[in-house]
Amino acid sequence: RENFKSRLGFILISAGCAIGIGNVWKFPYVAGRNGGGIFVLFYLFFLVAVGVPVLTMEFAVGRASGKSVIRGYEALEPKKSKWHLHGYAALFGNYMLMMFYTMVTGWMMYYAWLAVSGQLEANSKVQSTTEQFADMLANPGTMILWTVIAIAIAFGICALGLQNGVEKVTKVMMLLLITLMIVLAVNSVMRDTTGEGLRFYLIPDIERAGQKGWGNVIFAAMTHAFFTLSVGMGSMSIFGSYLEKDHKITGEALNVVILDTLIAIIAGIIIIPSCFAYGIQPD
Repeated sequence: RENFKSRLGFILISAGCAIGIGNVWKFPYVAGRNGGGIFVLFYLFFLVAVGVPVLTMEFAVGRASGKSVIRGYEALEPKKSKWHLHGYAALFGNYMLMMFYTMVTGWMMYYAWLAVSGQLEANSKVQSTTEQFADMLANPGTMILWTVIAIAIAFGICALGLQNGVEKVTKVMMLLLITLMIVLAVNSVMRDTTGEGLRFYLIPDIERAGQKGWGNVIFAAMTHAFFTLSVGMGSMSIFGSYLEKDHKITGEALNVVILDTLIAIIAGIIIIPSCFAYGIQPD
């Protein structure tokens, strides 16, 4: 069984699994809807109190077994116990995630093609962009084609192996993603409406949180901490199974959480002020 070639490769791959729709799409609007900075503070608390320990345990299960998500629980469970059933639930969960993410990846590749081919106007009105998205959703053939392309590319990368395929490609893609998001964040904060957007996003709004209900705000922060780290599905235990014994898994979990959180915060800085600039409801 291969191991990761470098510590950076493991951190970027694990963070790459955690960083996704939860950070870039969901986090900004959930934060905006649940009191801005109040939600962010609760979210950070649950990341430290719950996210880091659960992520550490998933890495531990993977590294201790050195096996897949099903075989890992079978190898580690005491005799006559039922922990292996969670392995099957985790496998099902990962398949469901893949069905979802490959479709959305197809959407993004399709949009990239529209932009490169000049069919997506950079300065088009919000209404025309919305109509373009609706047109795509109404065309199953287009979505299936781009989903198949996304799946084929992913299979091709995985076929190259852990170090020569997944690790090499993820290093490049993650560093490009971080660079792109920093550029977008700088662009976003230079707009005239930035102050209004950042106040909505980052300054605690007691009144807005009270209207939403404090219990709902706290629950949303806790569930989002799980969602954004991709814990509970066994995904992280899979990465842990390729981790060498000399790595300190608590430290690795903390590094993944920090990188994941930074991306979520930056995504909010990109999206919320842009919503104000283009007159889009941030919820």
